[in-house]
Amino acid sequence: MSNNKLKPYQCSMGSEDMFLRKELLQNNRVEVSVLAIISNQQVQEDEMKILAELQNNSKVSINIIAKRIGFSRQKVWRIIKQLEAKKMIWGYTAVVDEQKIGQKYFIYMAKRTSKKVNEDIIDEIVSRKFEKMVNELGIIIESSYFIHGEYDWVITFYANDITIAKKLAEKFYEIHPGYIEKATIMQGLMFIKKQFILNPEKTKIKDIL
Repeated sequence: MSNNKLKPYQCSMGSEDMFLRKELLQNNRVEVSVLAIISNQQVQEDEMKILAELQNNSKVSINIIAKRIGFSRQKVWRIIKQLEAKKMIWGYTAVVDEQKIGQKYFIYMAKRTSKKVNEDIIDEIVSRKFEKMVNELGIIIESSYFIHGEYDWVITFYANDITIAKKLAEKFYEIHPGYIEKATIMQGLMFIKKQFILNPEKTKIKDIL
């Protein structure tokens, strides 16, 4: 007796049926992949809508954001928390008129030499050690970042006057011996737009020009 008999719950599948089944599986995978891409794109679009609202005014309430972009309050809250968890949002700050608090705005740009940066310098850069040093001089650092171009490093900061501002350049050169080829300090006279916010007194630019 042959052992090739099919049991009642088994069926035979020909080569054509196998081909159709394989094609269906491949089509399903493609469809799932396309849906995943569309879903990811939608998530990114939703995130950008909320980021745009927060950049315009980070103090705005979740209810107002939800109303403006047509989301539920729960969805806005959930996306904001996800953006914070992913470090896409580092934090929130107030846009301040530096002149009204008795400060001036400066930009320090440094071009480094070809000397290889050692671990101590890297640790100092990523820590707040340098910031604490210049705070004692009456300097408040706003931002610090590396750039491509003629210069390699930019620091924006507040100080009472150019004399104090120059102390930042001196301190920077002092703790990075052999690394600075040249440096420049510029003073900002007036912001027209800052951190996505238009200066409410922007028309006063005529007093400067």
